[in-house]
Amino acid sequence: MTVLSEGATEARAQGWRALASLHARIEGEIERALQAAHGLSVSEYSVLDVLSRQDKWHMRMQQLAEAVVLSQSATTRLVTRLEADGLLSRHLCATDRRGIYTEVTPAGLARLAEAGPTHDAALRRALIAAADIPGLAPLVRALVAPVVPAAH
Repeated sequence: MTVLSEGATEARAQGWRALASLHARIEGEIERALQAAHGLSVSEYSVLDVLSRQDKWHMRMQQLAEAVVLSQSATTRLVTRLEADGLLSRHLCATDRRGIYTEVTPAGLARLAEAGPTHDAALRRALIAAADIPGLAPLVRALVAPVVPAAH
């Protein structure tokens, strides 16, 4: 195991704090915008978004929990709320009766389509505001930099 110098340890800690600060700022801006305009939380939007990008618009609950970075119990509670609102449905896996799939419904896809521009505008606002903060500006630049494919 490599022992880091005190300076390297502090630099790593500062980097982590900057990343956590940027995340909190972005999530807070998006949360306020989605709640005000669509009655959705960031987590609810994320679940709808992740599911909408899947083949047949469904995933196993464990995969969904990992994709939205929530515990399985928090994901279950979230899915239960979205299911009660008619935005998701759950069904047993045909090939493995222990598996439960969560699937976005047409109403869920419609809500996601309505909320998408709000989400994107809030993200853009949060990044613009964070770009003016010296400690966060390098992270913002890294996030908004064009992705260049790796050479093979």
